[in-house]
Amino acid sequence: MDDTDRLIVNGLQGGFAIADRPFADAAARLAIDEDDLIERVKRLCADGSLSRFGPLYNAEQLGGAVTLAAVKAPAADFERIAAAVNAHAEVAHNYAREDDLNMWFVIATETPERIKHVIADIEAETGLRVYDMPKLEEFYVGLRLGV
Repeated sequence: MDDTDRLIVNGLQGGFAIADRPFADAAARLAIDEDDLIERVKRLCADGSLSRFGPLYNAEQLGGAVTLAAVKAPAADFERIAAAVNAHAEVAHNYAREDDLNMWFVIATETPERIKHVIADIEAETGLRVYDMPKLEEFYVGLRLGV
């Protein structure tokens, strides 16, 4: 990552314009070329420096639902189970933890009722119980990671 990459990562964490040419607006704000910005974001995603570049939606405000879920995945079968979980379009992200509940993932759906169906499908496909941990209260933490 060079200084321009760091400028991009740090500069785009606080928002991205909704505009006809949002990369042009962002590039102007960062004082770099639009095409260079687009190519650098593509490269940062492709090389794994960025795991994701895109909007975060508040599913509840759009009429949907979000829940945190976890399973106890046997180590020998972890990758297969992760692939089965990740195959669901409703799974926003999935990560390993060092605990009995060692696979955690977020399920985001268009309707609140859909959560239970996705959980049931994952349980049927994996043979594992899905522990559903719906949000009881929301806290906003303005996290910015400087690089």
